[in-house]
Amino acid sequence: MQTQFNTIGIIGKPSDPSIAATLSVLYAYLQQHRYRVIVDRDSVHFIDDGAVESCPLETIGQVCDLVIVAGGDGTFLSAARAIAAYDIPLIGINLGRLGFLVDISPNQLPDKLHRILQGHYTEEKRYLLRTKIVRDEQVIHEETAVNEVVIHRWVTPSMIEIITKIDNVFLNSQRSDGLIVSTPTGSTAYSLSAGGPILYPSLNALVLVPLNPHTLSNRPIVIADSAEIEISFCQTKQINALVTCDQIEIPEVLISDKILIKKDPLPIRILHPEDHDFFYILRNKLNWSSGYHTHPDASKS
Repeated sequence: MQTQFNTIGIIGKPSDPSIAATLSVLYAYLQQHRYRVIVDRDSVHFIDDGAVESCPLETIGQVCDLVIVAGGDGTFLSAARAIAAYDIPLIGINLGRLGFLVDISPNQLPDKLHRILQGHYTEEKRYLLRTKIVRDEQVIHEETAVNEVVIHRWVTPSMIEIITKIDNVFLNSQRSDGLIVSTPTGSTAYSLSAGGPILYPSLNALVLVPLNPHTLSNRPIVIADSAEIEISFCQTKQINALVTCDQIEIPEVLISDKILIKKDPLPIRILHPEDHDFFYILRNKLNWSSGYHTHPDASKS
């Protein structure tokens, strides 16, 4: 298999000086192999080369045909949202503590990267969620999320009371601290911490997970990812809520607002090494089967 990437972007975690060594190795390797390299402007200070090209994160997708992200899953999420509209693939270098999206470790550079750049990889598509806040029949805010959209109670000791509809059909009403709407990608993040199920990444599904519901019969539910989810509030007194899309906050959502959540039609594309194994990552990151040493792939652990 052969492929050709001409211009490659590098995005790092700008607040972490420990990534400097990895970014320098990555940059030197790509330069040596005569790729044009564009570094995210917030990370360029980690590379000791006065001639390095850089541009803002928001526009790096316009000039690159591949982006390599060095950091943890949080850095990867920010990069994914920034380039989602450009239909270019991402590769993740794992410098974080828990990496479900970034699956190449620094000590595997440059061997695994070289194989991917030569066309020996598996490609995975992950879909995002698009959230709209509707007030007085007008969309006042739109945002995307790779992992999850969360409706929280905000600046109040009281639970919020919300109504959920799926494709305009009533699902339930609940009093709780909030609700998580998660993609399969996000099912190993906040949703998992709140008791939601792990979804295989390629499933065409979403999961709705209540946060500390008043009634214990309110349980997580998995639905088709083609559905549109509508969240509204049924409080009688004004109370503010907070909506987050991954790490992005949308504050001061009013009880008269509606929150519409739907799968974005444009996926992000992730390139993995050919030996990528989602179940191995689960075992490794969640410490499953830690005492079982006779499994055929135990040598990976």
